[in-house]
Amino acid sequence: MENLRPHLRPTLLLALPVMLSQLGHVLVNFVDSVVVGHIGKVPLAAVGVGVSTTSVLLVLGVGLSMGSVPLVAAADGRRDLPELGRLLVASVWTNALAGLVLAGLGQLVPPFLHLLGQPPEVVALAGPWVQVISLSLFPLMVFQGFREFAEGLGLTRQAMWLSILGNVLNGLLCYALVYGHLGLPAMGMMGSAWATLMARGLMAAFMATYVLRAKRLRAERAAVTSWLPVGATVRRVVDLGAPIGVQMALEVGAFGLSLLMAGWLGVTTEAAHKVAIDVASMTYMAASGIAAAATIRVGNLRGAGDLNAARHAGFAAYWLTFGFMGTMALLLIFTRHLVPYIYISDPQVVAQASTLLLIAALFQVSDGLQVVGLGALRGLEDVKVPSVVALLAYWAVALPLGYFLGFKLHMGAPGVWTGLLVGLSIVATVLLLRFRRETEPDFAAALPAAAEERATV
Repeated sequence: MENLRPHLRPTLLLALPVMLSQLGHVLVNFVDSVVVGHIGKVPLAAVGVGVSTTSVLLVLGVGLSMGSVPLVAAADGRRDLPELGRLLVASVWTNALAGLVLAGLGQLVPPFLHLLGQPPEVVALAGPWVQVISLSLFPLMVFQGFREFAEGLGLTRQAMWLSILGNVLNGLLCYALVYGHLGLPAMGMMGSAWATLMARGLMAAFMATYVLRAKRLRAERAAVTSWLPVGATVRRVVDLGAPIGVQMALEVGAFGLSLLMAGWLGVTTEAAHKVAIDVASMTYMAASGIAAAATIRVGNLRGAGDLNAARHAGFAAYWLTFGFMGTMALLLIFTRHLVPYIYISDPQVVAQASTLLLIAALFQVSDGLQVVGLGALRGLEDVKVPSVVALLAYWAVALPLGYFLGFKLHMGAPGVWTGLLVGLSIVATVLLLRFRRETEPDFAAALPAAAEERATV
């Protein structure tokens, strides 16, 4: 523990702004759910279906954008300015193009929603909402392209403030457009989708302005010889980012399918699941801020050649996450009967949500440790094996087990959530053991070669 102490403060200082930035993605859904939830449980369930389907696209894009972070951190550790210039261009182009593709894919989703076995009244409301919210994936990915480059350099506060600003704007616009205030038309639940689109557009514009104008980044911009991307650099970003995106999509897809399973049990259960998953997502995104700090610290120290310090930085992030998520677990246990009222006052929804929040409290630590494990391994540029672990744990264990408990043993939504708890615990354990092994002294000496080897697999 003595070796970890010097890394706790730097990791925490990096993590806090990223935690708030990451929370920004979830707070958008939180605000939409709270505002729409007071219209009724059918619109709330419809937003839940919309979020569960579009979130897979969102995290696929966000994961792809993370591919530049360990590369930028390592190049910054070496102070390789030409490489930083190439990475800036590659990050912006890769994410902007990915945003266009994801926004287009989102337009294809609504005709298939009826195949998910959801109540017809929920599907009817969810389709148009999905089409509009999918358009916001393009500005979101532009924001991510500039953001992840800056965060790879350790500049995390700028994205934090822009996320706060974006959420304030989203909240005001959502309230105004859903209920018809501030001279704007009352659009019902569709107002929340249009509010998100506008807020994300402004966030992208502000983040791009910062990276392209800030004095702090003058040297990195000066190293840009052409704003056309270098193919080899783009491939390196995609080679790292694509497995991260797939891993995140597998995880969020598993949680999304669990919501659809809840929908098979009725609108009340689906709305309760939506409440509980929103709360769990907020603590998860906070932990993912520590994970992002682990990626930056491990990658930077590895790039500087101090592999032993990279190991200690990773374990410092583990301890910070354990403390944070343990505290969140206790908080959820004591407030589980009160939190659902923030979303909805329907007594049946509140009762079911309270039960699910108790299970959510139980998987807080596993959830936090698995995401920080992913972050620390990304700093080592180890992304492919964790994706395989996620595939097996969530889709071969968690979902089948959840279905068996929920529907065959008639445990309902709590059975589905128990399956998720088991899956998260498996991923957390395997990734912790992998990080320990990969950073042991005999492995540490071979890390650069090992990373190169993995990239060719």
